Amino acid sequence: MLKSIAAALSGLGLLLSAASALAEAAPEPVQVMIVGTYHFDNPGQDLNNARIAPVTTPEKQAQLAAISERLARFRPTAVAVERIAADPDTLLDHVYPRFDAAMLASNADERIQIGYRLASRLGLSRVYAVDEQSDEKDYFPFQPVLDWWEAHGRTDAFARLNAPVAAATAELERRQHQDSIGDILADMNDPDDALNGPAGQSAFYYGLMNVGDGRSQPGAALNAGWYERNARIFAKLAAVARPGDRIVVVYGAGHNYWLRHFVTMTPGFVLEEAGPYLADD
Repeated sequence: MLKSIAAALSGLGLLLSAASALAEAAPEPVQVMIVGTYHFDNPGQDLNNARIAPVTTPEKQAQLAAISERLARFRPTAVAVERIAADPDTLLDHVYPRFDAAMLASNADERIQIGYRLASRLGLSRVYAVDEQSDEKDYFPFQPVLDWWEAHGRTDAFARLNAPVAAATAELERRQHQDSIGDILADMNDPDDALNGPAGQSAFYYGLMNVGDGRSQPGAALNAGWYERNARIFAKLAAVARPGDRIVVVYGAGHNYWLRHFVTMTPGFVLEEAGPYLADD
């Protein structure tokens, strides 16, 4: 009996030792904060384009400085922005080394105002450019969707699907004149937000899945292209991430759904909600 107990305890000890060794061998997870934002210097390339109030005014600069201070509490080790890297081997942002405080007063680009400002505030050298674009492939082929609707007498379909997006665009224009940038961005990054949260964005993307028939499926093609672009963006992020990293990703809010998806579904990555760091204290 005593021999059996001793053998059992010995076996248990071996199991605990093995589990401990595995735990020690497992790399620290990469924590990622997705900061989805509207384009401060709007290039007019979205389906709905808001008129953006200047963010280089003293009032808006103070708000952005406060956002940077709050994001610093996350203790980021790297920043990633929506830019094509000049060097695909390092994926380092080639513009960031030229950053200085004077740029904040003259360039409204959110990559500079949020991403570079934060990296400079923390003395980070690792600012990555992880965007994906292609001259050969349209990752958001919306025109075939419109063409299919028109050919099938469904021109009202876009108005119905786009109505919530158009309303949110108008609301963004209104809020800029009364709410802080931080509070606006906090709502845009709220996972329960009716538009930018998972439910809201998926309603738009998957609402396009019924655009098609047995001959062509432009809605499916659009979803496949948008998925691929965001998958490539995340793959670049994963390529530069180091165990234990804490990475702030500054990107157009239209990417929120898929980027959040990849972070939460990929082993070794953990999503940190941005909202609490963005809203005014």
